[in-house]
Amino acid sequence: MDIIKSIEHEQLKNKIPDLKVGDTVKVYQRIKEGNRERIQVFEGIIIKKQGGGVNATFTVRKIAYGVGVEKTFLIHSPLVEKVELVRVGKARRAKLYYLRDRVGKSAKTKENTGARIENKELVVKEELVEEPVAEEVVENNEVAEATETEVKE
Repeated sequence: MDIIKSIEHEQLKNKIPDLKVGDTVKVYQRIKEGNRERIQVFEGIIIKKQGGGVNATFTVRKIAYGVGVEKTFLIHSPLVEKVELVRVGKARRAKLYYLRDRVGKSAKTKENTGARIENKELVVKEELVEEPVAEEVVENNEVAEATETEVKE
């Protein structure tokens, strides 16, 4: 494998949330203030997803005190603690930039009524477990012990 790809592969999270444009989510972000750490929640509608691999991002928009606020999060960032699905939205396009011009109820997406709110996670990379190698060694030892007992008999 290429050196850059191997380094990027190390940085990927094992499981990422299954996000779609139009969904309302709560993003739990770790914030460092001086020597203290706390988790801040940002709840809003996903208006776009872009990129791939380590650089995959999603943008969440909410209206706070009458002002639209957008934040872009890296999916594989260690600062993003977790992403929780609040509402499944119905979107017929990939980017919901038209929500920027709207205020109030029209700034929301329609809810996909038949959908269940499940926090599905996609497995990006399998954890490399070296236990099967150890099991093979154990099996060989069992075979060796079995042959020793047969020789003793």
